[in-house]
Amino acid sequence: MQMRDVLGLILGGGAGARLYPLTKERAKPAVPLAGKYRLIDIPMSSCLHAGIEKIAILTQFNSVSLHRHIQRTYTRDMFTPGWVQILAAEQTPTMRDWYQGTADAVRKQLMEIREANTPYTLILAGDHLYRMDYRDFARFHEESGADVSVAIQPVGWDVAPGLGILKIDGDNRIISFTEKPEPDQLHGLESWLGAEKPFMASMGIYIFNTDILVELLDGPGNDYGSDIIPRAMQEKKLMGYVFEGYWEDIGTIRRFYEVNLELAQPDAPFDFYSPDAPIYTHPRFLPASEIHGANLDNVLLPDGCRLHACSIHNSVVGLRSIVGSDVAIESSVIMGADFYETETHRAENRRLGRPDVGIGEGSHIANAIIDKNARIGRNVIIRALVDRPEDHGAGWVARDGIVIVPKNAIIPDGTVI
Repeated sequence: MQMRDVLGLILGGGAGARLYPLTKERAKPAVPLAGKYRLIDIPMSSCLHAGIEKIAILTQFNSVSLHRHIQRTYTRDMFTPGWVQILAAEQTPTMRDWYQGTADAVRKQLMEIREANTPYTLILAGDHLYRMDYRDFARFHEESGADVSVAIQPVGWDVAPGLGILKIDGDNRIISFTEKPEPDQLHGLESWLGAEKPFMASMGIYIFNTDILVELLDGPGNDYGSDIIPRAMQEKKLMGYVFEGYWEDIGTIRRFYEVNLELAQPDAPFDFYSPDAPIYTHPRFLPASEIHGANLDNVLLPDGCRLHACSIHNSVVGLRSIVGSDVAIESSVIMGADFYETETHRAENRRLGRPDVGIGEGSHIANAIIDKNARIGRNVIIRALVDRPEDHGAGWVARDGIVIVPKNAIIPDGTVI
């Protein structure tokens, strides 16, 4: 199979309610990751490394920042084959509603998919962290003679109830599908009996023969996992491509927080330093980070930061982060800022009683996510509480036991959260 025969289709239109308030002002694939990237950079980079020439991103909710990132980062020139397109949800004379699910989103863009004129369509999620060579996936699909192939991940008894579990036979043909089975339903769903990870979980990544995709979408069902894949299992040749590399669905605040902190550890499970398959993102013209008298341990630190006599441990620090002296940050994700303030802006904000963008002197932050452009005043305390309930206040939200300070929020001097 030639990869120019594959259309890469990235689903980026979901509301991302489980990642709120990070998705309050942005689409889920536009959420920052690992200090300098966005979630959408993961599938986009993998498509480019695989030689996929035609890439489309389906968008719907809070899509402005995602559109801006795609246009700034992945524009191809006239001498490069293929294209990168944004397919935004729209109302037409024949379709008056928005996307109703993952399959419905693709259904509503079938005209554009046909116009791409590719025999195969690779459907990807925009909120997963992994590195897969899609050429291997495509080769498996072609050699197995599949109509539809699903990327599957071996998982254990502990996590299987929260995932869509596919059972494969000895030839990797999918013979059953159970969406989020109860623990007592797991017996009999094992694909690898006796293995530490005997179950096969759907990764939400699919290759369809394009004519089969069109046929399957010409009918009921709005979601791939619950509607289209079960039907394909009955009517078509449905194969499972086993992927045993690192893969995380970053769908909740807790997993977003945990995955980012894992990336700051010495033996991070995902390698951003690959010389053969770098992760691309928007190029920025930022100065090197300044560190003056700071104590850093297990920290991801990108460009453009200024750290002054602070202590940061087990944390991710984002672009253009400004951290004052005598600040302590522990097990937190600091997303940084989109801009540097001028002295004129600082003076005006101080006149209005607003702190500077960044983290003010003497503040202590633990187990928190500080979104972009937040203004954390001096001597602010954001602390971890055992079994912290879901709650919110002026400029902050608590979810999954983590305090999140939303984008552009203001936390006045001396606040205790």
